[in-house]
Amino acid sequence: MKKLVAVVVTMLASVSVFAQEAATHAAATGAVDTNKGWFAIGAALCMGIAVLGGTLGQGKAASAALEGIARNPAAQDKIFTPMLLSLALIESLVILGFLVAFVKLGGLL
Repeated sequence: MKKLVAVVVTMLASVSVFAQEAATHAAATGAVDTNKGWFAIGAALCMGIAVLGGTLGQGKAASAALEGIARNPAAQDKIFTPMLLSLALIESLVILGFLVAFVKLGGLL
């Protein structure tokens, strides 16, 4: 419950920070852009979902590989290398999620 409250407070606080920036920017240029905060929240959600999916995938892959090695220790060499390859590919998808979020956020600011 405490974690949920912390996440909600953090998200609401970031929106107010971007609103203050927009107000300052509006005073200087006369234009108001209120979408920057939503884009930041969208980028944060993109990164969070990428990390969550990658973590679940890596955990499941490692669990299955270790269970297979535990059942048949002689197959360790045949299981270990594909497991490492799959972990690297899963991690590359998480990094791709970070890249997409940063590129989209950087192009809008």
